[in-house]
Amino acid sequence: MSLIGNLFTSSIGRKFLMAVTGVILVGFVIGHLVGNLQIFSPPDKINGYAEFLHGLGPLLWVARIGLLVAAVIHIWAAVVLTLENRRARGPSGYSVKHTIRATLASRTMRLTGVVVLAFLVYHLLHFTLGGVQKEAFKSNLDLYVLSQDYHIAGVSVVPAGKAVADVHSMMVYGFQNVAVSVFYIIAVGLLSFHLVHGVDSMFQTLGWRNGRWSVGLRRAAILFALGYFLANAAIPLAILTGKVQLHDGAESAVAAAAALTTHTR
Repeated sequence: MSLIGNLFTSSIGRKFLMAVTGVILVGFVIGHLVGNLQIFSPPDKINGYAEFLHGLGPLLWVARIGLLVAAVIHIWAAVVLTLENRRARGPSGYSVKHTIRATLASRTMRLTGVVVLAFLVYHLLHFTLGGVQKEAFKSNLDLYVLSQDYHIAGVSVVPAGKAVADVHSMMVYGFQNVAVSVFYIIAVGLLSFHLVHGVDSMFQTLGWRNGRWSVGLRRAAILFALGYFLANAAIPLAILTGKVQLHDGAESAVAAAAALTTHTR
């Protein structure tokens, strides 16, 4: 059987697939967080960043499809491995339950995984696809003009004066809804909880963890997950408390767009 076939048909192969796709997904959540944290900078930053991503065109869709494939493989491998473990235990389970060393994070991986998946679907509808945004704001997506170039590694990738999507205002409007913000914080908390055991298991599957490093790597996974949660939670909390507000002209632009929409109906 081919190497690729073994990855999908053997328990070791499926664990390896979970680890590799886990690395990809962890890389994504880190990159996504770094991008979102630009909400604390002037609007030019996050709006320029969003325009840069949008300008990637087909490359952006290749990345999205790749992430989707990684997520599907990750979930599939987790389900299959779970079913295999249940069959191995049999109807009466093990004579001695090995739960002493199992952490709460490891025992709730399936539950947190399902909730996180539901959150990701909603999050895409909310911000990426605009499915649950205000209709007036959908008409306002191209009314923000960059006042300065957007740079990556010192290189200008989006020029000043370009009309771009007003992602800054979209995030502020979205998180001004208390229910949305609370759901976001809870879901990010569950994702962070999921990451504790996921990152720790990833180290083990890839052979990076041994007796000497196990405690340190476990602590690193906990600190990473805690930092990830706090950084994400800071975004809706800053908006709810007024630390991050709509930029000048955003409300009038949305009002004008809403009036235009009503007039054309």
